[in-house]
Amino acid sequence: MLTAICTLFEGDYHYGVGVLVNSLYNHGFRGVVWVGYRGALPPWAKSLKDGQGYQEFSVASDCVIRFIKLNTSKFFSNYKPDFMLQLWESYCPEVEALFYFDPDIVNKRCWDFYVEWVNRGIALCEDAYDYMPTNHPYRLAWKELAERYGFLTQRELDRYYNSGFIGVKQNQKSILSLWQKLLETFEEAGYISLSDFCLALNRYPYFQGDQCVLNLGLTLTSEPLSTVSRMGMDFGGSVNIMSHASGDEIKPWRKQLILRALNGEAPILTDKAYWQHTQTPIQLYPRSQYLRKKIALRSAAAIGRFIRRS
Repeated sequence: MLTAICTLFEGDYHYGVGVLVNSLYNHGFRGVVWVGYRGALPPWAKSLKDGQGYQEFSVASDCVIRFIKLNTSKFFSNYKPDFMLQLWESYCPEVEALFYFDPDIVNKRCWDFYVEWVNRGIALCEDAYDYMPTNHPYRLAWKELAERYGFLTQRELDRYYNSGFIGVKQNQKSILSLWQKLLETFEEAGYISLSDFCLALNRYPYFQGDQCVLNLGLTLTSEPLSTVSRMGMDFGGSVNIMSHASGDEIKPWRKQLILRALNGEAPILTDKAYWQHTQTPIQLYPRSQYLRKKIALRSAAAIGRFIRRS
């Protein structure tokens, strides 16, 4: 099966993009990674070649990153379905399965696993907040709103999925069109603003982000799903699939590891996964800086055994 990967970034999230690509390559991915961006290209992306609407960076002889500059006003979290559909329509129509990863995810599993996974249904991972019963007031509000605009429920779900990762085969891309349509419909109706991260927190219809709208969309389609528990992203444990530095947690590339350890916050799984994949095949840091960080990581882990936040 021909597969491709995509992600979106701006600002210093290029550090996450580099580690994401390294972690995928080091676990067997070979092919094209499509990266939509705003602002400046990563400082590590050198010797770029111009393509048709993109700039190409060679990761290795059998893997490239293709950077696409985007002009959308949408907050990138709300642009995921648009970007994936745009790729299929204009850049890689031959790809049979497309995977989106947030740029703060580190892969921990061989690529063959993902290929088999998406063959079984739309690939998803539960969120840290993983259980949302079918009669949850948020779900009932979403369902009510969707039906008001002509979207009918196809199934009931009681698990809540993280939108930082999704794998879709081309014959199931209707979920992306539905996700996009819901976001745009609710913005036109005045319920949300797609230029903002938090869509409608604490007010009807209680969309706390793009993933709430994705979770609504999953109830409005009968396409088969293949899902893993929250430990698939290292939330509350690990099954060695991905590690996701999501939410308000300080991103691994920004952390002052020793200082945080002295304040009772030892390094977590995402910190350790990040620093395992910063140097090859893309070198993100000078060797001296990398070695200092590795020493800081070990020191912070040792401090964390003795100092813990109560």
